[in-house]
Amino acid sequence: MPISKLSIKLDAMRIIGVDPGTHRLGFGVIDVDGLQVSYVDSGCLSAPRKAPIEIRLNLLHHELKAIVSNLKPNHLAIEEPFVAPSRGAKSAIAVGQAQALALIIAAEHKLDVYRYAPAAVKASASGYGASTKSQVQRVIRILLSLGPDPMSEDESDALAVGLCHIQHLRTFGKIGKS
Repeated sequence: MPISKLSIKLDAMRIIGVDPGTHRLGFGVIDVDGLQVSYVDSGCLSAPRKAPIEIRLNLLHHELKAIVSNLKPNHLAIEEPFVAPSRGAKSAIAVGQAQALALIIAAEHKLDVYRYAPAAVKASASGYGASTKSQVQRVIRILLSLGPDPMSEDESDALAVGLCHIQHLRTFGKIGKS
């Protein structure tokens, strides 16, 4: 069920959604208060593709940490790594390392952490777990009343993770109020 169909009120909170990667790391920050969901900020952090992994991770760590310090979310929702078998174990490990840097930042800032499978994120945004990235992006633009400004797939995926988290909280009543 897409998030717009849910009517359980939630306590005020700020959520940062993260789409991990070692070259591009998407982030999306949204506020929720009662039934109101509003866009705060989003973007795509990037690191030079040819730089060694430790340099890329360090750069992404510092940039994401600054965003978390500045925007002060309460929850971090992150997409679990999924790497197509054709890309190999090395890619899977690298994406896992990018996820780990976001988890470390969450621990440093005492954020509640929630992890979601890619199919769950797509299903919560669009109602279909095998939606394309462009379909998810179109739904995110509608749900958050975003205009036609350019948005990377990593950025819209991160916003979708945040919206998935809201749906999860409303569905399972973790902190909701009726």
